Amino acid sequence: MSESYHHLKHKYPKISLYQERRLIKQAQGRSKTKKNELVERHIRFVIFRINKIVFTPYRTRFGEDILSQAVFILYDKIKTYNLRYKDKYGNPKRVRFSSYIWKRIDGFIIDYLKNELEKERAC
Repeated sequence: MSESYHHLKHKYPKISLYQERRLIKQAQGRSKTKKNELVERHIRFVIFRINKIVFTPYRTRFGEDILSQAVFILYDKIKTYNLRYKDKYGNPKRVRFSSYIWKRIDGFIIDYLKNELEKERAC
């Protein structure tokens, strides 16, 4: 699974929070290339979460499907990311995109596995 995306590590080195927020702002506009770049920059994070949560036998069976469907979540989360987020005290809080998508990706992975295993048991 991660071998096919290994080239992204070299294509997209880590960027600062400022650069990431600028990229998100451009991606929330009409720039398809910036949306694609932002998603490609975070595919490694999704792979990391899959490897962290999913047991090896399930990762082998479902890893590619989980990853391919998680890409749609990334595109969706670009739209809802709030560049003007404030904490409960009203202070501006700059949040990395990976922190923003983390719980959603983890929840999706768990739900996906649960649904697939329930389907198998029903057969």
